[in-house]
Amino acid sequence: MGRVVAELHDVTKEFKSGDTIVQALSHTSVSVHSNELLLILGPSGSGKTTLLSLLGCVIYPTSGKVFVNNICTNDLTDDELSSLRLNNIGFVFQGINLIAPLTALENVQFPLQLMNIDEKEARQKAEDALDMVGMTDRLHFKPRELSGGQQQRVAIARALVTDPPLILCDEPTAALDHKNIEIVMGELRELAKQRDKALICVTHDIRLKDYADKIIELENGMIQN
Repeated sequence: MGRVVAELHDVTKEFKSGDTIVQALSHTSVSVHSNELLLILGPSGSGKTTLLSLLGCVIYPTSGKVFVNNICTNDLTDDELSSLRLNNIGFVFQGINLIAPLTALENVQFPLQLMNIDEKEARQKAEDALDMVGMTDRLHFKPRELSGGQQQRVAIARALVTDPPLILCDEPTAALDHKNIEIVMGELRELAKQRDKALICVTHDIRLKDYADKIIELENGMIQN
């Protein structure tokens, strides 16, 4: 087991819907380690997205504390949270979210442009990230010219390119067939081991259990195991 990259300490998250208070997550504690692929399982409405959003520094907890790379996120400003996300977290989205007019290389370079990294260095880092996921022969292909599995691998390269300690994956295999699920999940697990990353995959797909180092099951906002 590697170092602790992110933690939730007795976290509760509530949302207000009209006059009703909805508790999306209840008194939850989780530790996420490097060299580990953590799978978070649960049906729709179980609290998976809320948990991922807290770890991704997208929302604040109602109570309890959230730490990412030893930084407590509770009292950070929105700008500070944005900076923490950019420098410490890579996201792989369910909808993949590649930018349609850009090539694979340009999509992967994009986060580095936000960090004001020199263009030559950014290109090299993007090429290296695409090489890690076996996409060097598709550098100049646009998303519409790639298969679903290839698009997801470009999305993984984009998440990796800033070398973040934490990578969050929201239903990363939802649009993939069985063959591509094996490829993508195998690559994610190898990246966790070889690149000293903490990876969290949120899913309702129990087929992904075989790829996990640790599994958490959520139901009604509470951990069941």
